[in-house]
Amino acid sequence: MSEIDDIDRAILAELRRDARSSMTAIADAVHISRAGAHARIKKLSDAGVITGYTVRTDPVLLGHHASAYVMLQLEQASWQSVRDRLQQIPEVEHMALVGGDFDVILLVRAGDARDLRRIVLEDVQAIPSVRSTRTTIIFEDFTRP
Repeated sequence: MSEIDDIDRAILAELRRDARSSMTAIADAVHISRAGAHARIKKLSDAGVITGYTVRTDPVLLGHHASAYVMLQLEQASWQSVRDRLQQIPEVEHMALVGGDFDVILLVRAGDARDLRRIVLEDVQAIPSVRSTRTTIIFEDFTRP
C-alpha cells in the first residue's frame, strides 16, 4: 500500500470514533465524496490497515467487577506455547509481548476478586513456562472515545 495520508488518517479516526458511521457521514466528516471514502476504506482494508470492526463494552455492566493487568516472566523461547495456552483462557481480554522487566502483559476481566485469584493462580501460573507473575488491580477504566 502506498503512504497513508491525512485523509486516510481522518477516515480511520472517524471509524475509531464510530465504526457504524455511514459512508456518507464519514465522507462528509473528512470532506471527500462518498465514492472516495468507500474506495479509501476498501484500500485500507485490502492492505490490512483495517483488520476488523469491534464493539466497546463496559466491563462492569457485563459483570466483570474485577480487572487486572497481569505481567508474566517466561522461560526463554516459550512465547508461542504460552500464547496458545493464554488464548484458551476466556477472561484474558488482551495480551501483549513486551520488552523490559516482564515478557507478557495481560488484561484480565473477572467476575470478582475470587474469580481473578483463580485465573491468576490456577490458570495462568499453571502454564509450565510461566516463571513468575505480578498482578496490578484496575480500580477504574477509561477508554478513549
